[in-house]
This record gives sequence, structure tokens and C-alpha cells, in this order.
Amino acid sequence: MFERWFELSAHGTTARREILAGLTTFLTMAYIMFVNPVILAGAGMDQGAVFTATCLATAATTIFMGLYAKLPVALAPGMGLNAYFAYTVVPGFNYDWQLALGCVFLSGILFVLISITPAREWLINAIPRSLKLAIAAGIGFFLAFIGLVNAGIVTVSSLTLVKQGVLTDPRVLLATAGFLVIVALAARRVTGAVLIGILVVTIAAVGFGYQQAPGAVSLPPSILPTLFAMHFGGPAGSAVATSVLVFLLIDMLDTSGTLTAVAYEGKLLDENGRLPNARRALTVDAAGTMLGAAIGTSPMTAYIESTAGIQAGAKTGLAAVTVGVLFLLSLFLSPLASAVPIYATAPALIFVAALMVKGLTEIDWDDLTEAAPALLTALAIPFTYSIAEGMGIGFIAYVTVKFVSGRWRDINFAVFIIAAAFAARIATQ
Repeated sequence: MFERWFELSAHGTTARREILAGLTTFLTMAYIMFVNPVILAGAGMDQGAVFTATCLATAATTIFMGLYAKLPVALAPGMGLNAYFAYTVVPGFNYDWQLALGCVFLSGILFVLISITPAREWLINAIPRSLKLAIAAGIGFFLAFIGLVNAGIVTVSSLTLVKQGVLTDPRVLLATAGFLVIVALAARRVTGAVLIGILVVTIAAVGFGYQQAPGAVSLPPSILPTLFAMHFGGPAGSAVATSVLVFLLIDMLDTSGTLTAVAYEGKLLDENGRLPNARRALTVDAAGTMLGAAIGTSPMTAYIESTAGIQAGAKTGLAAVTVGVLFLLSLFLSPLASAVPIYATAPALIFVAALMVKGLTEIDWDDLTEAAPALLTALAIPFTYSIAEGMGIGFIAYVTVKFVSGRWRDINFAVFIIAAAFAARIATQ
């Protein structure tokens, strides 16, 4: 059956190799089932329901990717997208997380429509590379800032806005140790470094009495608190439109970039440098985002951790199906997930941030019309504590700088429209 559907022999692989590669991918990204519920719980959502929704949405979307697009790519709620959802969109809607889920669902619909038309390639190619890299880096800085706060390393100050926390606090020391464990294991290319770091901190917290010992396994928490809870009514349409636009842009850029990177790593690109079944893959991502919103989680996106499975030999969708099945089995690990403290997931946020900001090195810093808007974008996202506001400032700065520098021909029509939309949003605030 595997041979017929996935054409294993034609791809020079075996079922055993694909399954082991899928296990590798799962171990590198399993941390999301611990991190995502903690982040979305900060938005007022039921942590147990989000755990179940995270596992179900990840499993269904990844299995669909394997069976339909037949690519060894796993999908899960995106890091950065979940932070934007919890720390920007939901507070902006007066903690109406149901409306935020509605925005996620609408962005998924738009993503499906764009994915099945040539508009997808036009829009992705229209956005300058410098802004793409800057947005990714800015989200990385945003995650790092959240991680430092959750770890207790940074705290609020009435005089300087932020200040150093109590670094001798045992929880700060545990979070620091977790980060060092993750970095050390990742540097040694140990599979599941992030997951191991989270578990080490959690076990230490239980051992020192800061956290209750979890049970072994249990039935999954009820998904009813978030199931079909989304709605579409509430504040001004401009706020909803901005949220939908940002969800759409980040998800589309993130998924397209990840798919290209994974395909390049696995030598899956055709002779023209294109990814086979790319349209199907993007459609799966969009459908997964809609499913996630319906059952209670932030937007889905392709995970760069899929390259770990690629390096382990994954070449077909069987590896993705394996990942999905393992996330289904993980539904019974909810006691462990509920025992993970926020300072145990903080090191994971900071580590992921380190991976996301490296793209800044690829910006042409000699061209100030590219470098200045890029830097402004990367800094505005964490300092405004909003991915949407940071992106808006970046797009507006890019168009303005190009225009006043006499290089208005560099401005793509799509970029101009996006910048105008953000400017209109700011004007109506």
C-alpha cells in the first residue's frame, strides 16, 4: 500500500526509512504541544482545550500534507503567529479570543483562494526580500523578548519600561539552564534538543518542589471550550481587516519560505527549481489554518524542523503521515503538558528566536533604501509589542524611503497597496 501511494522505490527510499525520518521530525517539533497551550492560555483560552486542538490540528494537517501533497513536511501552529494572536490581536479585541479565531479562519479562506490562483506567486514575489527577512527577524526578536519576560530575566519598570529581573530566582536559574541545555544539544546535532530542554527544566522544577508531579497518561482534555467558538462580529472592520491581513501575509511568507528550504535540503525541486505539488502544499496549509481556527488554535504553518527528517532520509509523504500519527498518540500526554511551567517553555522561545534572526545577515546593508526600512521593521515589531504595527511601520518606511530617494521605480504595486492599507489603519486609530 505504501509503495503504491507514495512510490517509495521511485524515490529511492523504504517504508522503514520514512517512518524513522518521521519520528525524527516529530521529536524536533514536539515542543509545540507544550509551548502553544501556554502561549494561548495567556489570551484567556482553556489550556487543556488548546493542547487537544494543537495535537488534533497538527495531526490532521500533517497527515493531509503527506497523503495529498505527498511531501515530507510537517505543519503545526506557527511560532510567532501564536504570539501575535495571544499578545496583540486578542488584547486589541478586549480579550475576545473568539473573534481572533474568526480572523484566523478568514485568513485561511483568503489563503485558499490565493493558493489556487496565480496571485500567490505574484504577491510573494512582490514583497522585497529585505522586508521578508526583516519581518522574520522582527518576529524572532519578539519571541526572544517574550521568552526573557517569561523566564523572569526581564521585568517591568516604571522608570525605564523594562529592567533586569531577579537573576538569583530559582526559576530564572532553571530557565537559564534549560536554554544552555538546548543550545548545547543543538550544537551537537542531538535530535529533539528543544523538547529535551523543556523536559529537563520541568523535571527539575518538580524535583525542587516548584511544580506538582504530573500523572502518566490520561484521556485528552475536552476540546469543547474552544470547539467552534469563533465568531466574526465586534469592533471596527479596520481592526479585523488588519489582523486578517497580517495573519495571511506571515503565514504565506513563512510557509512558502519553509517549503522552499525543505525542498532544497531534500533535493525535491524539479529541473526548473520548482517544488512539485507546491499549490497542493499551500492549500493544505490554508485548510489547516481554517481547521485550527474551528477547533481552537492559532494559524498553522509548515515547520522548518521538517529538515531534520529530510536529513534522516525522508523523501515522501509517508514521513509526514508518521508525524501526524505520533501527534495523535500524544493526545494522551496531557498530564505532562499541564505540568510544564511557563519558565520551562521560555528557553524554547529564545532558541527559536536565534534561528529566526540570522536572515538579517543576508540584507544588503550597503543599500540604505533597503537596510533602513528593514532595520526599522525588525526593531518596531518587538518594541511596539505588535507584529502588525511593526510590519505596518516597515512597509510604510520602505515606500517612503524609496520615494524620497528617487527610486520610486523599485516600489512594487502590491507593496504600495499594503503600505497604503497600513497607513489608512493608523489614520483611523
